[in-house]
Amino acid sequence: MKKQNKSLVQILLPFGHFFFALASAVLGAIIVSWPLLLFFTFIEKSYQTVNLTIGQVMANYNQLLWYLVWPWKKKLLMTNLPTSASAASHFAEVKNLFILCEIVFLLGLALGCYFKQKKESIKLNQTWALLLMILPIVVLPFALTNFDSFFRVFHTLIFHNSNWLFDPETDPVINVLTEGFFAACFAVGGVIYELYFARFLLNK
Repeated sequence: MKKQNKSLVQILLPFGHFFFALASAVLGAIIVSWPLLLFFTFIEKSYQTVNLTIGQVMANYNQLLWYLVWPWKKKLLMTNLPTSASAASHFAEVKNLFILCEIVFLLGLALGCYFKQKKESIKLNQTWALLLMILPIVVLPFALTNFDSFFRVFHTLIFHNSNWLFDPETDPVINVLTEGFFAACFAVGGVIYELYFARFLLNK
């Protein structure tokens, strides 16, 4: 690789690792969300609030997940849980973000394989790794002490409308997607993100 190209790669490297770590954290949280929802549905007995069995709740969540992560699934339809127009609009926005994460993740894997084949190092130096690890820790105290407020601020920053404010009467799915469930998903994503950069600190 030419010297000029190497310099450009080194400049872009921290950004590439950041977005790849973020995408990995989101996708990891999505995967773990299924057993997490099963756990919280059983523990909190949230299935009773929608008059469904645990099996039915999970079947409906499968339909929701499939819609959110599969690019060619254009319409959301949950068998037992109706969805209002505003909620459908919000889920469509979430779907776009998830698909973007999938693209970033696959692109990151492809670039990693490419540079490995070229025997070029794309290892992140420890200073950058530490800085990128500290970023989410800044909001950790706020998230831990008042997750509901953190959740609201997060959605206000990401989404420029109020469609994420579900009415349990028209969108009963919010009765099973509880605060504890979302907090656990965020925690899993945060752990994945931190572990991604921790490996650069451990591998001297």
